[in-house]
This record gives sequence, C-alpha cells and structure tokens, in this order.
Amino acid sequence: MYDLETRKRTLALLGQGFSQNSVSRRTGISRAAIRSWQTRLEPLDTHRGDPCPRCSEEPTAIGNPSAYAYLLGLYLGDGCISAAKRGVYALRIACADAWPGLIDACAEAVRIARPHNKVSRVTSAGCQYVTSFSKHWPCLFPQHGPGKKHERRIVLEPWQRRIVDAHPWEFVRGLIHSDGCRITNWATRVVRGERKRYEYPRYFFTNKSDDIRQLYTDTLDALGVAWTHCTRAGRPYNISVARRASVALMDAHVGPKY
Repeated sequence: MYDLETRKRTLALLGQGFSQNSVSRRTGISRAAIRSWQTRLEPLDTHRGDPCPRCSEEPTAIGNPSAYAYLLGLYLGDGCISAAKRGVYALRIACADAWPGLIDACAEAVRIARPHNKVSRVTSAGCQYVTSFSKHWPCLFPQHGPGKKHERRIVLEPWQRRIVDAHPWEFVRGLIHSDGCRITNWATRVVRGERKRYEYPRYFFTNKSDDIRQLYTDTLDALGVAWTHCTRAGRPYNISVARRASVALMDAHVGPKY
C-alpha cells in the first residue's frame, strides 16, 4: 500500500504531462499501480477547498469570470460531471492528444475555478481527461443532469448569462476548443475560361444539442460574426463561419487549436 502523499506526488507528475512509463521509472512504482489510481480516480483532498461562490447563503461572484466563460464552453462541448463518493462529483473534460496546448489551457481553467482541488490528467485512447473532484461542480455547472446533453434542455442561469455577455469571446473560444475547428476549404471556379482552385479558411462548430448551438450562434450574433447552418441528413448540425471579415474576427480572438 502507498500512502496518500506518494499517490499525490505520482499523480502530480502525470498531471505535468509525464507518461506512465517515465513516472514509473522515476518513482519505482509499478505501472499497474499508477494505472489503477488513474482508472479508479479516487478523490484526493476533495473535502478541503475554498468556499463555493454559488451555494452559500449569499452567493458571490465567480472569482475569474473570464476563465469561467472559457471553461463553460469546454464543459458544454466535451465535459461531463458524474457522482463519485461521499457527495463528491468528478468533472471530466475530454481533450484530444493532438492539441497539447489546449490540454494545458483546460487544466489551468479548471484549476482557476477550484484552486484548492487537485487537477489530474487521465490518459485514454487518443485523448486525456482533465479531471477534478469537488462537491461543488454541480453548483458551478447547473446544466449537469442525467443523460446526454443533447437529450435534455440546456439553459444558462442568469448569473452565467451575465458572465457570457461580459466575456463572449472566451465562451466562443471554449466551444471551438471543444467541438469546433478551423480548416482550410477549397473550391474551383472558372476565370477567363480556365478553372482555377482557390482556398479560404473556415470555422466549424459541431454539436448535436440544439440548445448549445443556439448559445453559440446567439453569442456570435452579439459579436457581429456572420454564420450559416450546415445540415446533416436534413438536420442542423454544423455552424459555419466563412465570410472573410468574420473569419478575421475569429482568428483575432479564437484562432486554431494548438
């Protein structure tokens, strides 16, 4: 059996981006033990933390609303909250291995939201789950509920709406970093009798939830970003931003994943 401090130091190394093999070599702890700690996701120090700004008798403002707006976008796209033990909840946000900068940004946003709760990175096939345990994740994300997000109503609380209105680009950035992308499209047209190919950048946001897409497009409208719906099998599914001026705005405030 390993004591709590040993487990914490080991998981901290994983959280810094070291692989299971390298952590095993550095600590002398077997990969099986390390893997079991990641898989089990046992809450560490979950009862120690700063007071929740939302569930106190007199709710206070979120400490860093800009970081929260970004994290809200990430959560609505690729996040989930599940019950753990003793009234504690696990926040998990899936981040693709292809974007290490995004993983770091996600982990930092989670850390800012609950600075006294540990943030871990759990390796899975092709991705990492940025994970943190707290009793208060449902307070900070009241959209939490049973089932998939696109199968239930998703509405922002008034205090969340005020944060998004004050920090719309961070919200959009979180949504793009979770369920969006910047790609280079191409098309052909005839110029002086000759068919030529031309390329142009384009942003896509893809989400099955009508409500989450509506939150995205409402925010784009407020920012003056032109968008169009792209359908799949006759149903709205993708939101496209392709006009040059709107892409320039997105590039200035969001940019490609990294």
